Amino acid sequence: MNLRHKFKVPMSLEKLFDNYFSNNAILSGDELYFLVDLIHLFRPKHPKKVAVVSISKLLLFLEQNPNQKQLFQDYIYNLLKDRKFSNFLSDAGILQNPEFIYEVKKRIIAKFLPFQPQSETLEFVLNQVFYRSSDTIWINKIPSEELNQLFDLLFFTDLHSSIEEKSPLSELMSTIGLLSQRMSGRAMDTEVLMMTPEYEGLESPFVAFEKELNAVFTDIKLGEAHHINSDDEHFKQALVLHKQCEDYVDKAFNNSSKFGISIRVNQSLLRIRQQLHRLKILLPLLVVNNVNDRRNNSVQLALKLIKFNCYKNNVRQLIGESTQLLSYEITQHTAKTGEHYITESKSEYFSMLKAASGGGLIVGFLCVFKLLLSSVVASDFNHAVLYSLNYALGFIAIYLLGFTLATKQPAMTAATITSALESGMKKRNKHENKHISFARLFARLFRSQFIAFIGNVFVAFPVSMLIIWLVDITFDVNIAFVKSSKLLQDLSPIHSAAIFHAAIAGVFLFLSGIISGNVSNKSKHNQLFYRIQEHPILKMSLGKKRTTSIANWFERNWAGVVSNGWFGVFLGSTASLGLFLGLNLDIRHITFASGNFALGLYGQNFFVTGWTIFWSILGIGIIGFMNFIVSFLLSLGLAFRSRNIPISEFAELTKSIWSYFKSHPTSFFFPVKDK
Repeated sequence: MNLRHKFKVPMSLEKLFDNYFSNNAILSGDELYFLVDLIHLFRPKHPKKVAVVSISKLLLFLEQNPNQKQLFQDYIYNLLKDRKFSNFLSDAGILQNPEFIYEVKKRIIAKFLPFQPQSETLEFVLNQVFYRSSDTIWINKIPSEELNQLFDLLFFTDLHSSIEEKSPLSELMSTIGLLSQRMSGRAMDTEVLMMTPEYEGLESPFVAFEKELNAVFTDIKLGEAHHINSDDEHFKQALVLHKQCEDYVDKAFNNSSKFGISIRVNQSLLRIRQQLHRLKILLPLLVVNNVNDRRNNSVQLALKLIKFNCYKNNVRQLIGESTQLLSYEITQHTAKTGEHYITESKSEYFSMLKAASGGGLIVGFLCVFKLLLSSVVASDFNHAVLYSLNYALGFIAIYLLGFTLATKQPAMTAATITSALESGMKKRNKHENKHISFARLFARLFRSQFIAFIGNVFVAFPVSMLIIWLVDITFDVNIAFVKSSKLLQDLSPIHSAAIFHAAIAGVFLFLSGIISGNVSNKSKHNQLFYRIQEHPILKMSLGKKRTTSIANWFERNWAGVVSNGWFGVFLGSTASLGLFLGLNLDIRHITFASGNFALGLYGQNFFVTGWTIFWSILGIGIIGFMNFIVSFLLSLGLAFRSRNIPISEFAELTKSIWSYFKSHPTSFFFPVKDK
């Protein structure tokens, strides 16, 4: 007889039992096949769409067939007897490696090629039987009454019946003890201790928690019933200390705004938090207040084991938990920086115009420099290097001189705007003014962006025109003649991929904001300011005052220098990368588009059609809008993620913005007092 289970042809319970059991013994060469096929009979095709999953057919069959029930009981007992699960229960779904990339890679590989533990462990059984990640969904939809009935029908031994080695209770206590020891050790790491200076000189709550758990275990081992009740003093104290451990981790995370945080420390703290959560689930299983709790604890332990096994390779949850705090820290930095990019008063508005004019001045030179560099005979790689240096040095100069580049603001202000959104969400009512503070702040950002556009565009155009004219009258050569047609064509939204290329530039604007926040976070975590300030050689050579000035400059400017440098590299290398890959990749930025428009017109000696001028001007506007909207939405999405704000709020805030625009349209373009 072929006893291989066949998923495509589900059989009845009667046939299933008849096929696998004969002469009071299981026939299969692999005893797990029967349980795999039995589970397959009840596994719904779409677990998420089913409200209730009933096992009443199995219960009725066992009641009506006492011989088969006995065989099934013996089968389950022999299958699960003495199977260890303590290591699995302490590890499944919990970070095992502080290296984020390694952990993600490991889980992805495990989804396609699952790790198979030793065959004598309970994890092996769970891997073979509940091999789908959705199994825990439908298992939890089985009514508790039916699970309890199955427990009683098969005369399962409850969790608290024995404290002997390899018994479920012994394994459970081993898991709890192992988790507490690991937490205590991890919390003593130097980098973790640095995050909580408030606890310096105090006894670690993790050590005290571990001691209290040992006292709980002693009470269980010495008690005749092998359990404790909820009034047990040691258990109550353990819960208090568990809360103190949670507060410790929360404090460490909150202090990240002061000290910064590395991905390694973030993962260590996250691992401790996961272990604390696991203990919060397991500790109540030690408590029995009434006779039904013995059975309920046993059933709950089984359900938790299945759940942890199904979710142990969850990649989405890992990425979500691991990136949330780092996202918060990055946006926190950009929020502080971004506050300077949002104008309110008339003086700030015109200061932004002045700063943007300075940015347009430098970009005018950069446009001409790039045109000259394009005529250099060199490989695509060398062109990428030259273009990147041109952009990077120009952007760094704009930043250090206090000038502004249009569309740079959104990437630095999204977190500031999200703070206003958070205040709106605290209002439980859903009237139209729920996000009024958000709408007002967005209007301030939009007009700040508008005046930055004006300053950049209306200065970059004449500066580029002036420079190329001076070159022409000095050297008697129109350097834009050869590429003038392409320069103008690249601005057209219908004759080129200008919109797509503008979106790419928006992505790079977003990435530069990420880099800025990340550099600032790392500098803070590594105490670079203090290390420079107290550098013995620098103090001896330059003196204390100058060394402190250098440290202050570094703290104030380094993140901006690095992010602007990388932004230049992104813009300068994209076209060359596109050529290498055979893809139509390039960038379009509104300020450079304005300068290139001037160069294109001069290169054609101003003999261009009205349609060319129309499409070029329209293209410049569309490029600016794409730069703005792409970088802003990406930055806003990051800020949403960092604060766990649901994406559904986007519709609410859009309505608020539109409502505010209808009543205050001028505030989106010019500084006015909010009423």
